[in-house]
Amino acid sequence: MKITDGNPLIDMIDFIKRKIHHLVLDKKFSEILTGSAWTISAHVLAIGLGIVANVIIARIYGAEVLGIMAVLNSFLMLITIFAILGTDASILRLIPEHLVKYSPTSAFKVYRKTQYMVIGLSLFTSTVFFFGSDLIADKIFSKPHLSFYFGLVAVFVVFKSLRLLNTQAVRGLKLIKIFAFMQLLPQGANLIFLIVLGLFFSNKDIPVYAFLASFVVTGITGWMIMEYSFKCKMRSDDQVMDMSAKTILTISMPMLMTAMMTFAIGQTGVIMLSIFRSEAEVGYYAIAVKLATLTSLLLSAINSMAAPKFSELYHSNKIDELFYIAKKSAKLIFFTSSPILLVLLIFGKSILGILFGHNFSVAYFALALITIGQFVNSISGSTGFFMNMTGNQNALRTIMIFAASINVGLNLYLIPSIGINGAAVAGMVSICFWNIAALLYIKKKFGKTIAYLPFAR
Repeated sequence: MKITDGNPLIDMIDFIKRKIHHLVLDKKFSEILTGSAWTISAHVLAIGLGIVANVIIARIYGAEVLGIMAVLNSFLMLITIFAILGTDASILRLIPEHLVKYSPTSAFKVYRKTQYMVIGLSLFTSTVFFFGSDLIADKIFSKPHLSFYFGLVAVFVVFKSLRLLNTQAVRGLKLIKIFAFMQLLPQGANLIFLIVLGLFFSNKDIPVYAFLASFVVTGITGWMIMEYSFKCKMRSDDQVMDMSAKTILTISMPMLMTAMMTFAIGQTGVIMLSIFRSEAEVGYYAIAVKLATLTSLLLSAINSMAAPKFSELYHSNKIDELFYIAKKSAKLIFFTSSPILLVLLIFGKSILGILFGHNFSVAYFALALITIGQFVNSISGSTGFFMNMTGNQNALRTIMIFAASINVGLNLYLIPSIGINGAAVAGMVSICFWNIAALLYIKKKFGKTIAYLPFAR
């Protein structure tokens, strides 16, 4: 038995290190670990670049600009959902399917048709929202001074849509290193534009311009990568299976509903705060969410490798191995995310004050609440991906609808009276409901759970 010096913090660190070491040595789990290495590294670096950018904005431009950025980001995400219509999720399924059944040329034809659909829908959607920007700013948000920003954001919808589509298409081609690069590029481009434009111009809107310019870079870069990657694989005698736009949309539309519910759970707090409260308060809340959800990026990185494995094992009827891998994934998520969550709970107020300024310390209670929700998310494992990959996407959709409804209802009730803390309560409750409901469904259907909690059996 290892002798420690009695320091609880050191004991905890040693315990976590031993657990991760055992996971690394697990041969059955090594495929996911190997595949996740590049993605996790890119996510960690992207987190760092994102924090640096937010610190610069908070220190130089202030909480109000951060709040405007958060509102614009939520607005852009909402528009993009209607522009892309779930095709970013469906392309991840269709490209590998056509590569296996037909040929790279067939997969490229599906990608090209989807790409043209997304460009057309994006241009139509951006036009509608561009001309409706005055109405949206005045009647919905009661902030007429944001009209210019809403109109500007609408112009960049096509680039954001292409970025989302091409990032998933790269995954479909199993270009893991390029996928990692695509995850890193937006934050890197944003930070570079923020610094360069800030050095040469003195304008409070510099963070907005840098943010939007990064989508131009990532959208065009992703397009070029996909063109080159497919051309390297295609042959003149490839078998091609034509797929109509209607068929692509039929596959994509159910995924659109899940995307809308995910947006509602993640962004309703920002939107409601922007309606009922000041831009500065939105900025405080946005920073609390960014810090508390740092671990969700690690979860996403692990899930990106675990999800295909879930599908493979389930459709091979290897149920015991499926749950073994799912539980191991949850274990890895827990031990990589728990130290971050613990630091945020203990030192969160100091981190907010030191990094972003003493005014941001008011967001600590909201940060703590959201962190608790993220803890439940981490011990639950890959609930969403597990249900999607095992044919239970309809049940997941129902759970997400209930979770989103709870989130919207609580935000409407709590934000007018208690502001950012109300938004944090709504976020925490909806995340806990979603994960617990999914775990109960999995337990009922399979008789097993994928959750992981130390010392629990």
